[in-house]
Amino acid sequence: MEIGEIIAYNLKKLREEQNLSQGQLAERAGVSKVIISQIEKGDSNPTINTIWKLTSALSLPYTSLLEMEEPRAVYVKKKERSEISEGKYHIYNYYPKNAERNFEVYQIEMDAGCDHTSVGHCANSFEYLVLTDGKITISLNEKDYILEKDDALYFDASQPHRYKNEEASSAKMTMVIQYL
Repeated sequence: MEIGEIIAYNLKKLREEQNLSQGQLAERAGVSKVIISQIEKGDSNPTINTIWKLTSALSLPYTSLLEMEEPRAVYVKKKERSEISEGKYHIYNYYPKNAERNFEVYQIEMDAGCDHTSVGHCANSFEYLVLTDGKITISLNEKDYILEKDDALYFDASQPHRYKNEEASSAKMTMVIQYL
């Protein structure tokens, strides 16, 4: 990747992470909005002085616009996850919500006979489930959804919902909660 492309990508990403418009950044940095727009499109190679102004306005080091982020791999072992357990309902949070992502990823294990009710999550949240083992019933809005192995369901998670494993064996599912 060319240096102009790297600067364009980084400037847009860093500006958006700080929830700044191009105009707001231009005002902070003392440069024109047109220059910022041209840089972000890759139509302009900024001067060293402009890079200093932009990184100072973003309260970041000078090199933050010049270096590409190294690809990351995050390896998570289940045994390193803390288990939250409520009787026969066991939950492992693999990826908590943070500044980089607006979702969480969980593994849920339900022992035989498990019956768990969730009061619901915050407004504008959605739950995505994939049953990887067993059979469960999810009750939502007075309707039951029976999921068998490899079935999936998503729904508005802000409302109360219930998970039941009425089988003689355990069930396991992957859950993603998205926050909009």
